[in-house]
Amino acid sequence: MPTGMWWFIGAACGQLLCAVLLLRTRSRESGAPRTDEVPPPQALALLRGGRRAAVTVALVALHQRGAVAAGRKHTIRANGGPGRTRDPVQLGVHRALHRAFPLRDLVLRPEARRAVDALHVELRATGLLRSPARRGAAGALLGCVPLTVGVGAYATAPSGGVLTVVFTAGALPVLVAVVLLRLPPATRAARQLLADLRERHPLPAHRREVTDGRLVQLYVALYGDPALAMFLPRFSWEGGLLDRPWEVVRNRPPTDRGPAAGDRPG
Repeated sequence: MPTGMWWFIGAACGQLLCAVLLLRTRSRESGAPRTDEVPPPQALALLRGGRRAAVTVALVALHQRGAVAAGRKHTIRANGGPGRTRDPVQLGVHRALHRAFPLRDLVLRPEARRAVDALHVELRATGLLRSPARRGAAGALLGCVPLTVGVGAYATAPSGGVLTVVFTAGALPVLVAVVLLRLPPATRAARQLLADLRERHPLPAHRREVTDGRLVQLYVALYGDPALAMFLPRFSWEGGLLDRPWEVVRNRPPTDRGPAAGDRPG
């Protein structure tokens, strides 16, 4: 292999190393997440599925209190006050409902965005979410890895058997960069927390097994569409909450009414 090519591959490996450090190093405000405290359902949903999932769980909680309802053409509308809640995400989502919105637009409303952004900050401080700035910097470095290898191959112009060696040596950092680019915003600690909670709270076979409305929120936070289709099929379908609407067909009771559909918090 041409000597110059080693410099390019070394540079690509250096970019990889810097990206790994950015993805693994916590900010000075961050600490190890406490295992004895379970985040609220909106936070768990944010870890699992991002903003849309967090807003969906907030809407489920509001719907359980009669504060929101399905509108026309798969939208969500306010249906009275938010009730007795202090949850910032629920309050932000409810304030955003000046009129009926589809979920994709509701997620982008300033009131809802600010509430979810604040939740992002809390989860980053506990080490459950990666910093967007660090992820952006790491992504830029990872994107430069294949470019660096490609420029090196072009500049050194290997041929014949040398080309095979160049391809083999350069493919490894490129493949690692692709894998790292696919890392989710949630940290390993967050993924482990979600896995532990799913193990402790497997999705029941039927909604009649659940009598606590708060557990419905937890199931929706952990499982998404399957839980929505099981516990709140009509509201989820008519309100456009399902990522995959056909999930509602799998287990669709005639109505959303039942002990699990209503919340009983104070």
